[in-house]
Order: sequence, then C-alpha cells, then structure tokens
Amino acid sequence: MAKYFDVHPENPQRRAIGQVVDIVRDNGLIAYPTDSCFALGAQLGNKDGIDRIRAIRHLDDRHHFTLVCQNFAQLGQFVIINNAVFRAIKASTPGSYTFILPATKEVPRRLMHPKKKTVGVRIPDHVVVQALLAELGEPMLSSTLLLPGEEEPMTQGWQIKDELDHVLDAVIDSGDCGTEPTTVIDFSGSEPEVVRRGAGDTSRFE
Repeated sequence: MAKYFDVHPENPQRRAIGQVVDIVRDNGLIAYPTDSCFALGAQLGNKDGIDRIRAIRHLDDRHHFTLVCQNFAQLGQFVIINNAVFRAIKASTPGSYTFILPATKEVPRRLMHPKKKTVGVRIPDHVVVQALLAELGEPMLSSTLLLPGEEEPMTQGWQIKDELDHVLDAVIDSGDCGTEPTTVIDFSGSEPEVVRRGAGDTSRFE
C-alpha cells in the first residue's frame, strides 16, 4: 500500500521530502510530479525498481530509462557530452526535455539501451523534484507514468494512489503538474534527432 504525501508545490515540507527519500533509499518505488507530467522513480541501483517499472508500463529491454539529475554536475558524471551538445542542452535546461546520450561507466548496464549503450538524462524545472534530488544526493532512475494502452500520462496524485496503490510505495501530490511527457532528443548520432515531441519546444533541434 502506497503512502500518500501532500506536498506544498512551492515550499515542500522538509519532513515529507525526507520521508520520501528514505523510501527511495529503501528500494521503494514512488510516483512523483514533474514539470512535464507524473513519473515513476527509484534509486539508481534498485534492480527490483527497474523490474517493477517495466511491469507497470509493459516495457521491453529497448526502452530508454531516464536519469533525473539535479544539475549539470550530476548529469556530467553519467553521460558523455561534447562542447556543442553541452551548449544545446544547457540552453534548454532546466526544462521539459529528455536527452539521449552515450552512457559512462557510472551507469548500471541494465539501464542502458542494450545495443546503443545510451541512456536518457534530464534536469527538471520543478521545485518538489529539485528538493527530492537535493535530499537524495544523486540522480533518480525515472520513467514517465504512462500506463499500457493509454495515450496520455496520469496527472492526478489521488488517481495514481487509487489505481496503483498495490504496486507503489509512495505517491507525492503537489497539485497541478504538466500534462505532456518530455520532448525527447537523441544526441547519440551525428545530428540531433527528435524522438518524441512533448512539452519542450523542438525548434532549436530541427
């Protein structure tokens, strides 16, 4: 049964944030709001968390998981990034973008695309997520909360608690969040490729 945390969207209660992070560190799986939409989150080394996300979303092993980072210092530890790509990403973050890049050795193999050895990274523009990441002290493994057969992700904390109570350990509700998934840009080739059009403007990448 998932614990339900009603968190202030602009001044997140430190106690609640601390309790959620304790759940993440204890190999829990959470649902949390972002600047794009709700997402599922777990600690980086949580193999069971990965399996649970795959089961909830019916994902295969070619799915790109995302490392949600607090800042560029964290992001730079987990992906290989040249100067031109750095400038392009810097101009779009924090924001509703996920960038696919070659992974460094810091990334657990099971999180990478099996053939490309790439991983998704993003820096969200959301006070509650930033508070979580600051308390956790490392990126969080994440995936959009889009259920099988649905065209749009879930956007209401109470509804998530209702429908996924049996498969989650915590739900954070901080009121309204975005209703579109992130825009996904693949930087692993010679030119940037727009993989998914979402909440972020794609014009600078086309």
